[in-house]
Amino acid sequence: MARLIRLRLDFRGSTILRVKRRRVLLAMGWYDYRVHRGIERYAVEHDWHLYPDVTKEKVIPWGWDGDGVLAWLGAGDDLAEFVMQLRKPTVDFSYRRKHLPLPRVLVDHREVARIVAEYFVGRGLQNFIYYSDVDNWAFNENGNWFDEFLRFYGYSCKWLKWHQSPEFTGGKYQWREKIRWLITCLRAVPKPVGVFAANDDRAVEVLEACELAHLRVPEEVAIVGVDNSLLAGDAMKTPISSVDTNLELVGYIGAALLDKLMKGGQPPSEPIRVPPRGLITRKSSDILAVPHQGVARSLRYLWQNFNKPITVDDLAKVAGMSRRSYHEAFVKHVRRTPGEEVQRVRIEYAKKLLLETNLKLEVIASESGYSSLNSFAVAFKNTVGMAPGRFRAKFGVGVGLRSSYA
Repeated sequence: MARLIRLRLDFRGSTILRVKRRRVLLAMGWYDYRVHRGIERYAVEHDWHLYPDVTKEKVIPWGWDGDGVLAWLGAGDDLAEFVMQLRKPTVDFSYRRKHLPLPRVLVDHREVARIVAEYFVGRGLQNFIYYSDVDNWAFNENGNWFDEFLRFYGYSCKWLKWHQSPEFTGGKYQWREKIRWLITCLRAVPKPVGVFAANDDRAVEVLEACELAHLRVPEEVAIVGVDNSLLAGDAMKTPISSVDTNLELVGYIGAALLDKLMKGGQPPSEPIRVPPRGLITRKSSDILAVPHQGVARSLRYLWQNFNKPITVDDLAKVAGMSRRSYHEAFVKHVRRTPGEEVQRVRIEYAKKLLLETNLKLEVIASESGYSSLNSFAVAFKNTVGMAPGRFRAKFGVGVGLRSSYA
């Protein structure tokens, strides 16, 4: 027990205060090293003692006593039972057991789906698939939001659910039958098609099915996964695009919230949703399916020059069209106006800088293509729903997290 105590000199007198270190249990039924890294970073900053036995050994430490629990109660009723009977301040990173009265820190799956839907639509695709293989709360959120955003743009989504298909099987033949089923489904849909996979492992299955079916990626099938978790992904023959879900920040904010609860603070009334870093575009989805050559040319120009003071007139000139004709063609093929696309690309880049750097807001505004901090702040708040400074304070790496959640 002595090692769990640190000594601190009170300079108001000569008294030595004995301050107990927080003892926090990691009860992670599902594990990702990035969540652990975020928790670890907060623990180091606040002198916690972490017990990762459940996470590392998958052994529940019945009888453990400490100050708080960081849990991922995605699987295992015995783990959930253990955590609840502890009656300690707890933060859950999963939404599988919604009935449990626990505060939660979760990935913002709505934002994940929005990013993918807007990316595919912006690339000119008109046919879409969402692929999942189990009844999982996160997979379902991604799929439902993806379908909703596509409907907003006037499209529909075919949801491939392996676990509900007539061909579903378990055991040693599952992979073979799943790939055979995927090949049949992929061959049957109009091309080109954008496939949003529930996670990166499912994206690999889609890629393997395409290779076996001799479907070209990304020309016929464009693939995007979730989590950016593939090891040596860029070394693959066809590197897979993926949404980086910012799991290290999820872990850090979860730890900060637990710290607040252990100090007697009140839990939030709703789960805290952490926005993803953004889409990491790789070869598997790098397609521009807009058939209109002028619009396609202007899109390429925009993506390469968004941080310059370009206007819709500039884009129309690149397309070789009048402003009016260009506007009509752009809306027809991209399903949003040229101005909306300029704004979207700039705001996505600004969010990345806010989340990943400590650059001043004036610099971020300039780097993102805005002529002034004021115009950037107005555009950002109208799009994201909060000021850029507030966005950084709430979700930026190492900036403002303690004041927001601890």
